[in-house]
Amino acid sequence: MPKIKTHSGAKKRFKLSKNGKPIRGHAYKSHILNKKSTKRKRNLRKTVVADVTNQRQIKRLIPYK
Repeated sequence: MPKIKTHSGAKKRFKLSKNGKPIRGHAYKSHILNKKSTKRKRNLRKTVVADVTNQRQIKRLIPYK
């Protein structure tokens, strides 16, 4: 069985938790930050578990992580 190539964009964006759930960062944190509140920007720093509907696809993109 040949090895599966890891998607290079996905390996930079996702990692797996101990339970095997994909973890992602938030969007909207790169520019136009002065109109966003401090609380909103602080919450955007945190990571979240990816949505259930996308988890199978993400795991397929990063098979060896």
